[in-house]
Amino acid sequence: MIYAIGDLHLDHTGQKPMDIFGEKWINHENNIIDNWMQVVKNDDLVIIPGDISWALRLDEVKGDLQKIDMLPGKKIMLKGNHDYWWTSLSKLVALNYESIFYLQNNSYINGDIGIAGTRGWISRDNDEFNEDDEKVFKREEMRLRMSLDSAKKARDIIAIMHYPPFNIDLTPNEFVDIMKEYKVSTCLYGHLHADGHKYAVEGNISGITFHCVASDFIDFKPKLILEEC
Repeated sequence: MIYAIGDLHLDHTGQKPMDIFGEKWINHENNIIDNWMQVVKNDDLVIIPGDISWALRLDEVKGDLQKIDMLPGKKIMLKGNHDYWWTSLSKLVALNYESIFYLQNNSYINGDIGIAGTRGWISRDNDEFNEDDEKVFKREEMRLRMSLDSAKKARDIIAIMHYPPFNIDLTPNEFVDIMKEYKVSTCLYGHLHADGHKYAVEGNISGITFHCVASDFIDFKPKLILEEC
């Protein structure tokens, strides 16, 4: 089985309460863990597309990563916009968490399925988009291509992003164009909370099935994406 859940927003300090996004976020960490334990088995995959921990440095995130590592399943992680602790791939791998794979300019291959992706960025039609954003956007396009290229021999490709690959008007943006080039079948993303859920786009578009898996959007329960992995 392949499951997905994003935006865990774990906080070992207790200083970043998420209930600013509504009462459903109260005790969200325990809810995620309880739901995870109920549905995920040791031989399953769980995709986590970003905003994993509020930690700011690598030495601060170890408690949160250890908590995830101890949960059932193999975890495929992607950097989110709040994952300031995320550093070089070599330093992440050196943490030696047995069940965690870090997705960064690479891909995870499981049988016939390839999992690739990148963080993404705000869309070009955002009123706040500027020249600096354009540089980041282009870099993220390059990283998506690099990751997908490493997975192109897989029979089926799942693309992961943190930011939704859609414009403000909910039309697919340039990241989706790249996914189509690589014949991606499924795309997962998170990032959207509370009122932001109105920007969630799901279903089949141009042959790609999209899922928003921000934790509050899926009621803090890992969502089943594929029954075979």
